[in-house]
Amino acid sequence: MATTRKYKGIDQLSGRDRIVVALMVVVPTLIVLWLVWLPAIGSVLLSFTNWDGIGPLSGIKTVGLKNYQDIATIYPPFWPAIQHNLIWLAVLFFVATPLGMLFAVLIDRGAAGSRFYQTSIYLPVVLSLALIGFIWQLIYSRDQGLINAVTGGSTDWYGDPDVNLWAALVAASWRHAGYIMLLYLAGLKGVDPSLREAAKVDGASERTTFFRVVFPVMRPINIIVLVVTFIEGLRAFDLVWVINKGRNGLELISTLVTQNVVGEASRIGFGSALATIMLLISSVLVFVYLRIAMKED
Repeated sequence: MATTRKYKGIDQLSGRDRIVVALMVVVPTLIVLWLVWLPAIGSVLLSFTNWDGIGPLSGIKTVGLKNYQDIATIYPPFWPAIQHNLIWLAVLFFVATPLGMLFAVLIDRGAAGSRFYQTSIYLPVVLSLALIGFIWQLIYSRDQGLINAVTGGSTDWYGDPDVNLWAALVAASWRHAGYIMLLYLAGLKGVDPSLREAAKVDGASERTTFFRVVFPVMRPINIIVLVVTFIEGLRAFDLVWVINKGRNGLELISTLVTQNVVGEASRIGFGSALATIMLLISSVLVFVYLRIAMKED
């Protein structure tokens, strides 16, 4: 606890405490500036250049909006990647999120074996998406996978461009549903029991009580879930990179950035333009979220 002394009715920190507070503010701020803001600003600036990552920075030439024009007109993977990101977001939002909410409601009601189900459903959350991709490879493998072994088929779930996106989405939803379950379970534990009792006295069914009483009360949790789902849909990378490095029907914006920045082409300026597009898209929801949060405060 910080030591204070009174001076003319105003609490003031001692000199030592002021130094500690200053360090607690300055050090994290510098770290955020160095690791987040400077790379982000650098990416935006490089997006207007043709730098290939080779040679001194003094040799960089400005090309204006040419990178963005090329992305929208003569870069074939871009629009499929936008479509795949939208599909990814839709599946997480309309399938995985309601599934996680359902798990949370069932566990909150004290269903038999709820502790076991809670642990087993949450277990994928502690694993990285890259590791989940390897785990599901045991299920999707064409020659030794569980699905083909049971059905007798020969589908290459990770290699067929017609199905590999949906196969990856099943694996991603497996993890996302557990994360959403944990968030909603925490929200349900914080709901005032008297609200449910009052609804029960008024003759409301459990379904009506949840959607008209409990769900609106969890508005802060709903906003967090919305933001988390949007971010997960946009920054999906690990799983598809493990599968086929974001090619053959699994193009996403994040994989295109990586292919251009650290791939064989090494087009830093072009990749930075793609990264800037991702930054702009994500900033929209961040702005909406901050506006809602500040309005509530």
